[in-house]
Amino acid sequence: MTREGDDVKIDAGLRSHDLRALGGEAAAYERLGVDGLWSYEGGHDPFLPLLVAALATERVSLGTAIAVAFGRTPFALAQTAWDLQRVSGGRLRLGLGTQVRAHVERRFSAEFAHPAARVVDYIRCLRAIWDSFQNGARPAYQGRFYRFTLISDFFNPGPIEQPDIPVSLAGVGEPMARAAGEVADGFHVHPLHSPGYLRDVVRPAIAEGARAAGRDPGAVDLIAPVFIVTGETEDERGAAESHARQQIAFYASTPSYRPFLTYHGFEALGQELSGLAREGRFADMPARVPDALLDAVAVSAAPADVGAAIRARYAGDLVQRIYPYASIPADDPGGRFAAVLAGIRSA
Repeated sequence: MTREGDDVKIDAGLRSHDLRALGGEAAAYERLGVDGLWSYEGGHDPFLPLLVAALATERVSLGTAIAVAFGRTPFALAQTAWDLQRVSGGRLRLGLGTQVRAHVERRFSAEFAHPAARVVDYIRCLRAIWDSFQNGARPAYQGRFYRFTLISDFFNPGPIEQPDIPVSLAGVGEPMARAAGEVADGFHVHPLHSPGYLRDVVRPAIAEGARAAGRDPGAVDLIAPVFIVTGETEDERGAAESHARQQIAFYASTPSYRPFLTYHGFEALGQELSGLAREGRFADMPARVPDALLDAVAVSAAPADVGAAIRARYAGDLVQRIYPYASIPADDPGGRFAAVLAGIRSA
């Protein structure tokens, strides 16, 4: 599951949307020994939780999984990331995604055309801005979609002790994986994935992009959120399986995830789920998810066996970071997260 000489990083997703409570959650995860914490962009800003977590922790890495790149200008994002890198003592991992055309254009009022090429240009512009912040480099970036050609001391935050901010991309299909190979330090695998898809589709596309840019494909980490179906009782396991089927059905109804379904021979299922979603029949969708797709996507095991099951699923050097999708609470009275954490590390 890791590169030779390394050990897999086991992370957690921040769950609370209450910034007043989030510091305690982050500190609890750190006490449990997780390696990193991730926030995400849904109904709330993805960066504010990281500020709270940075002030409440000392060791864990702090990242976005993900923030929508095209909803922010490169300079605005560069400033936010720079300040978080400073306050966290160099622990930021900036995860970016493109979202889909409808949301970028109609929710963010931004441009979406040529998303893979655009996000490559975006990241190059972002790094040019950071170079100016850290080294006083002259602003002279002129890309296909973005430019950075003006700054003054008043708008330059100046150098920091740890200026190297890892940037990762999220995606499903080959174009975004190639983009990650070209410019990124990591690739956020979508929860709708399987080991076979990573080996046969994602990793080769990353390698293609890396070779074209003269980079080492091995320098791009895979970061994988994992569906986990487990429980101490039949009711707990049933609830976990129901949640997994619901999420899988939701994602599979979106055309952007069709390449994964096609790989596993479920293209017709994607079209069926899309039709149900258009009709508003969301309650009917989870039952359409076949056991074969659930087995391909999720780790299903008794709590004591989850760690070994995850180790077996990602055997070899397939992924470098994992975290439970819809993370188990750090303060769970049953200690399920602690047990999963210990099981992965001891398996």
